[in-house]
Amino acid sequence: MLKFALKLDGVASFALGLLTVLVRPEVGMPVGWQLGLGLFCVFYGVGVFALGTRANPDRRIVLLIIIGNLVWGADSILTAALNWFPLTGAGTVMVVAQGLAVIGFAVLQFIALRSASAAGSASDRGTRPPSRSLA
Repeated sequence: MLKFALKLDGVASFALGLLTVLVRPEVGMPVGWQLGLGLFCVFYGVGVFALGTRANPDRRIVLLIIIGNLVWGADSILTAALNWFPLTGAGTVMVVAQGLAVIGFAVLQFIALRSASAAGSASDRGTRPPSRSLA
């Protein structure tokens, strides 16, 4: 499930980035910000998808992605709520929706990471040799 959650985040981020860079829908954000964020999403999406293709994604990197997603999602919602940019009505809806989606990815990734860790530690119990006491 963890690999699926990472790949899903990667595909969604890549697609949002391409939309933002190529189509540049009018959302009320300065063009430079919009292009920069779009390019970031393209490269981020490729990286997260690639991590999801690994046999065992590095737990520390996954935790960084989860934290980053939570920060990105919260920032998106605050940006819309506090009018940090003069967003259009459609822009506000898009920014809040993608913020909520990114928080959803973080939750899905966290649940999957915990599940993978629990499954890994359960299988390790049966394969490790018993420890010996030196007493």
